[in-house]
Amino acid sequence: MKASRIILFVVVALLIASFFVFDLKEFFTVDFFETQRDAITAFQNENPWLVVIGFFLIYVLVTGTSLPGAAILTLIAGALFGLVQGVILVSFASTIGATMAFTITRFLFRDVVRNRFGQYLTAIDRGVEREGAFYLFALRLVPAVPFFVVNLVMALTPISTWRFYWVSQLGMLFGTIVYVNAGAELGQIESLGDILSPGLWISFVLLGLAPLLAKKILDFIKSRKVMRKFKKPKHFDNNLVVIGAGSGGLVAALIAATVKAKVTLIERHRMGGDCLNTGCVPSKSLLRSAKMLSYAARAKEFGFESTNVTFEFDKVMDRVQRVIKKIEPNDSVERYTGLGVNCVMGDAKITSPYSVAVDGQEITTRNIVIATGGAPFVPPIPGLEEAGYFTSDTIWELRTVPARFLVLGGGPIGSELAQAFSRFGSEVAIVEQAPHLLMREDDDVSELLAEQFESEGIRLLTHHTALRVEVNDGERVLVCLKDEESEIRVPFDAILVAVGRKPNTEGLGLEDVGVAVGEKGEIVVDEFLRTNVPTIYACGDAIGPYQFTHTASHEAWYASVNPLFGPFKRFKADYSVIPWTTFTDPEVGRVGINEKEARQRGIEVEVTRFELDDLDRALADEEGRGFVKVVTPPGKDRILGATIVGHHAGDLLAEFIAAMKWGKGLKALMGTIHIYPTLAEANKFAASTWRKKHAPENLLAWVARFHNLRRGLRAKGNNVAKQV
Repeated sequence: MKASRIILFVVVALLIASFFVFDLKEFFTVDFFETQRDAITAFQNENPWLVVIGFFLIYVLVTGTSLPGAAILTLIAGALFGLVQGVILVSFASTIGATMAFTITRFLFRDVVRNRFGQYLTAIDRGVEREGAFYLFALRLVPAVPFFVVNLVMALTPISTWRFYWVSQLGMLFGTIVYVNAGAELGQIESLGDILSPGLWISFVLLGLAPLLAKKILDFIKSRKVMRKFKKPKHFDNNLVVIGAGSGGLVAALIAATVKAKVTLIERHRMGGDCLNTGCVPSKSLLRSAKMLSYAARAKEFGFESTNVTFEFDKVMDRVQRVIKKIEPNDSVERYTGLGVNCVMGDAKITSPYSVAVDGQEITTRNIVIATGGAPFVPPIPGLEEAGYFTSDTIWELRTVPARFLVLGGGPIGSELAQAFSRFGSEVAIVEQAPHLLMREDDDVSELLAEQFESEGIRLLTHHTALRVEVNDGERVLVCLKDEESEIRVPFDAILVAVGRKPNTEGLGLEDVGVAVGEKGEIVVDEFLRTNVPTIYACGDAIGPYQFTHTASHEAWYASVNPLFGPFKRFKADYSVIPWTTFTDPEVGRVGINEKEARQRGIEVEVTRFELDDLDRALADEEGRGFVKVVTPPGKDRILGATIVGHHAGDLLAEFIAAMKWGKGLKALMGTIHIYPTLAEANKFAASTWRKKHAPENLLAWVARFHNLRRGLRAKGNNVAKQV
């Protein structure tokens, strides 16, 4: 460190140390000011400019060294100098002091901090880069973080000193006026009756409402900044235009039509979206057929000597399409048109915050909901494109079972389809970069599923990174790196890429309108599911992070109700209870946190587990694999999360979902009658297991004595209870 930096560091450190060592903070309290008020006022009357200059310098020094006391000094400024002079003094003193702290921090620490912790500053850098001065203005106007922290953190960014100064002065002006005004009113109190003065009450109200008012001001400025480029129509064709007819879009359009709003639903491909056509419906149909084959293979478990099932895979795929056709009418143009939705097929492009173009036809609307879903993500693996691959969108084109089926990715989609094709006769291998399948789940869940897969002949290559695909004489091979050490070659006849999904947001015109998107293309929304463009909302896979059909439908309620009734009431999206299920065999269902997440968040929890091989109905069905595991706070029955691994786990999970939603604990589950014999009893027995661990032993000892006395026995301590 240069000598100049060392000297400056020592000076600042001595100033801060002196403040605390000599207990100078007692001079920055309302009590001290009140006791010395008459003396200060008398001195001010004799030396007005000396008080102004002294106060100004003290304020700059306090804020420049990031010492506590700026808020009290602002109130005192109002009491000493009145509203106008106080605002002028504090506005310049606070900004100069903030710039001083900014400059000192930048000079002393920016290079050191950026070199060591630069990766942690990327979010702030992006904010400054994306919004420039407005990012700092928002931090100043709505103090989500303390002002002194803003001074220090902004010093680590590339923002210029001059820009920092004028934006800070402008951003802090509103708060300065409110606080100085409060101080001016407090300074006029000379008797008890003054406390009831309207001016004082108004100042208190303004003080309390300041954060809310500041946020409203900021929202208005943000909206104005985005919307000023576009002309608002005098009349609108629609109240709502929904882009995308998947699960989110269908629900949003239905809600709008139900409340008698004029709504247009635009879909470029097929009504029903991924869930109906390439996702949930076809995959679960295929899994059901594969399940039938697995039962045939387990014939002896059910008392049969043998079974012989023959099938043609193309007919299995025909059945998948038949199921889609059965459900299709529920999502059809005809049905939604009958419900009052104007359905338009074509490519939509947002041309302004008030209009959407569909194949050249422009539709005006008060609000827009983007529900365009997601698509499989295909990593840039050399040779993959040339060799050819399937995704969860295109696998339904298959009409023959591949002899060697390679699945890239051990998440829910990859695991489900890997097991299905194995049961249809493929030699299946799963290549997963992570150490386990289903990496979001607990290790014991992943291990149980891995054991099941290996028992069915599925080859698991975890800790393997896909490097490239080679094609030699028609033989296709995936080359992987095992544990970052050695290369492994995996031949295949068909490869399924199932490494995740990405939002469908390209080509919508978002960049032209100014809608903010994240690094992965996801649309950025607030707690009301509104984008930074106030007339545009979004839901489902297009926003993430929960890429499930049921969360898309859940979000669609907020994305449609908030724009339709926003002037009167808005609702924050509720993500407190989000469940999901991986439909492998056994199924894996989860809601809330699990052990792994509790450890990662540093949450102390208690885990209760009930094994399904101790459940009568599971044994009768030969489905004793799996368990129910519940996470609770230590010693309490409040459910923080539940994981079920087993037959129909997704269905069994519903009881825990309802309990968490309505605040019921394990005691309530234990006290609920469950039908015998059913799989649902597992939930009750898990609750009973928790209760046994927390049995009131001391109370039970006294109860034992009570029963002994009633039988005419006299005994000391717990010995009689033990003997009896």
